[in-house]
Amino acid sequence: MADKTSFTADEWNTLLGAPMLAGMAVTLAEPNGLWGMLKESMAGARALIEAKSDASASPLIKAIVADMETSEGRGHAKDTFKAQLSGKSAPEMKQQVMAALTNIGAVLDAKAPADAVGFKTWLKHTAERVAEASTEGGFLGFGGVKVTDAEKASIADIAKALHI
Repeated sequence: MADKTSFTADEWNTLLGAPMLAGMAVTLAEPNGLWGMLKESMAGARALIEAKSDASASPLIKAIVADMETSEGRGHAKDTFKAQLSGKSAPEMKQQVMAALTNIGAVLDAKAPADAVGFKTWLKHTAERVAEASTEGGFLGFGGVKVTDAEKASIADIAKALHI
C-alpha cells in the first residue's frame, strides 16, 4: 500500500490538492454565485471528513486526509492549487485542472497501482458530491436542477482525465 513516502514532495503536494481540484472542476462548469460556491466547497470538505471515518477508505486516502488536517498540509495543498490557477480565466482554470487531474492519475498509476483505482474513484465521487450540493437555476430554490448538464460533462471529463 502506498503512503506519503511513495511519492516525491511535489507529487504528494499535488495529491493533497486533488480533492479540491476535482471539486473545482465541477464548480467551474456551472458557477452558481457565492452561496452555491460555498455549498459546493463545503461538500468537498465533507468528502474529506467522511473519508477519515470510512473503514473502506484506502490507507492512501486516509494519509491524504490526515495531512490535510494539519496546517502544514493544508498550506502545501493551497500553495500548489494557487500556483496552478492564479491569474487564469475560468476556461483556462478548467483546462489546467483537467491537466492536473490527468497528471495525478498518471502518478497514481505509476507509483501506487494497488491504490490508484480506489483513489481515483474517490476523487470522482467527491466531484459528484460537489455537483449535488447546490441547486442550479430556478428562483429561490424552486425549479432548479440538482446536477446540470455542464456539471455532468465535467464529471465525465474528470473520469476521462483520471482514466476511470
